[in-house]
Amino acid sequence: MKCVKSTRTVLNELREDGWESMLGDVHVFCEKHDIVELDMEEAYVNPKKRRQVTGITTKHHYQLDCFNGVFDWLVQELDCRFSEASSNLLVLLAALSPRDSFRDFNLDNLMSLAKLYPEDFNSGDLRDLDKDLRLYIADVRTDDSFSSIATITELKKMVQTRRHIMYPLFYRLLKLVIVLPIATATVERCFSAMKLVKTDLRSRLNDDSLSDDVICYVEK
Repeated sequence: MKCVKSTRTVLNELREDGWESMLGDVHVFCEKHDIVELDMEEAYVNPKKRRQVTGITTKHHYQLDCFNGVFDWLVQELDCRFSEASSNLLVLLAALSPRDSFRDFNLDNLMSLAKLYPEDFNSGDLRDLDKDLRLYIADVRTDDSFSSIATITELKKMVQTRRHIMYPLFYRLLKLVIVLPIATATVERCFSAMKLVKTDLRSRLNDDSLSDDVICYVEK
């Protein structure tokens, strides 16, 4: 998430301060290749509607509409991919990473992560999970067999060492996290399938028929 934040910061800085530098590079390029430069203070003429008065200068068009527009689009796409909810979820998930002897382990973040699954962790489970997590981290940090693993999927070693029986609530949380990407991808496939199946020509499908068709399409 640090990379996402730094990327967003750099894009905003380039948007605010990068125009003059870019314009200077354009001047150098035009002089080198004998290209006639535009007068930035002249009224902008839309090449598709030359008789239409735009009311803006050439500089306004290229700086605000084009240059700034590109950075606004990039930031918007970044925010769509990494929304606040998604970013917070990634921060919570990072607490499960076993890299560098579980350096990123964070009890509070893991408890917050478990609270996102109220169907799987009731209030009693959450109390027991707190104890499970404390015992689990103290255990694996002193076990050499866990010292070399670096990814969440490598925590399958829990099963090999039968720790999934010793710490059942932590193992439940781990399974939920591991299947999250698959579940997300399945939901996206379902929505894509609905767009194809539920066309204007089939708009009269009842819910049961639509459900059957979508299942066949997704599982094919």
